[in-house]
Amino acid sequence: MPSNKLAKTNAERFISAYNQIDYALRTIYGFKRSISYADLIRKTVPLNSVVRKYEDELIDYGRLRNSIVHKTNPNYVIAEPHIEVVEDFERIAKIITTPPLAIDKVCKHQVKICDSKIKLKDLIGLMSHDGYKNIPVYEGNTLKGVAIGLNILEIIGDKILQGDNIERFIELTQVEDVLSTIEDTKYFRVCDKTLTIETALNNFYLNRRLQIIIITEHGRVDERPLGVVTIADILDMNAIIENY
Repeated sequence: MPSNKLAKTNAERFISAYNQIDYALRTIYGFKRSISYADLIRKTVPLNSVVRKYEDELIDYGRLRNSIVHKTNPNYVIAEPHIEVVEDFERIAKIITTPPLAIDKVCKHQVKICDSKIKLKDLIGLMSHDGYKNIPVYEGNTLKGVAIGLNILEIIGDKILQGDNIERFIELTQVEDVLSTIEDTKYFRVCDKTLTIETALNNFYLNRRLQIIIITEHGRVDERPLGVVTIADILDMNAIIENY
């Protein structure tokens, strides 16, 4: 039996996408209703990687929305946008309102970790053998920090310049002595499993020193990792957004 419900027109679909984006960004970031849509987009650029990526399109589509509705009656349509424009706007709206979760799309679930008491020599062996550049370090079930490969390389470089015995240094030094620690987390973050790809991208954008995001059940340091997202995943995350 055919449905009595009429399919939405292009204009209705376009306006619906516009309203979804407008509502979502105001709700998520707490912007007042008094600011215009264009100002909303511009103010959200530093806060949201998807808005930053599609800023020009979002501004243009906002202007188009104002062109297809009557100035005094936003429910009265005076023009129909092209279907390709509608579908592109709907795609952007979907990414902004329901971004994919990092743990489902890009997260590495097999996480290499190590104990805080192992020697630096053994850690270097792990990094070299398995190709991991940054390894979360635990004491029991509690995260103590992350062994950042670049930082360890700098430490060893300084020891070489000072003329120290490198073999002795890496054999005697424990990993916990060369960590980026919980108190100094510019190189890593701990997030819960609801972390979206958009938020992960924005974390890397806002902190250029960030190397790794550790995902746990509730984002706590006393939980074992469910997976990690690293700086090497940025290209893949951007590709996922492009094709979402």
